[in-house]
Amino acid sequence: MALRMWASSTANALKLSSSASKSHLLPAFSISRCFSSVLEGIKYANSHEWVKHEGSVATIGISDHAQDHLGEVVFVELPEEKSSVSKEKNFGAVESVKATSEIISPISGEVIEVNTKLADSPGLINSSPYEDGWMIKVKPSNPAELESLMDPKEYTKFCEEEDAAH
Repeated sequence: MALRMWASSTANALKLSSSASKSHLLPAFSISRCFSSVLEGIKYANSHEWVKHEGSVATIGISDHAQDHLGEVVFVELPEEKSSVSKEKNFGAVESVKATSEIISPISGEVIEVNTKLADSPGLINSSPYEDGWMIKVKPSNPAELESLMDPKEYTKFCEEEDAAH
């Protein structure tokens, strides 16, 4: 009985619903929550890139939510060091087994470092999107642009609403 109560409360907390009374062709459970990692101290764009601003450097990558939707990343195209990126403009691409997606810069600035490990190990974006899978480091030209990005709570809500709409 205690196990059944725990399972029921856990299912409710996770917003899982049994579809036993529905067609046998449907999955036994449907999940309506965003389970991706969203980290504190990071800002997020509605195009699913993240920015971690530390001192005069902003590190940019794609969110756990984005990599999860892309699937296995097999190739990454990134800009050269000393090139410029502009807010809301394409600076590269991520190719997965499902699709190729542009990477949109959440801020403007000069690229001061590129994660060269991604050339040989693009899967780092899947396994470690916020640490080993970062893409570029930028010296922001307009740090005020960071204020227009979402905080973790806003981004979580954004992802849940976006997933519910699809």
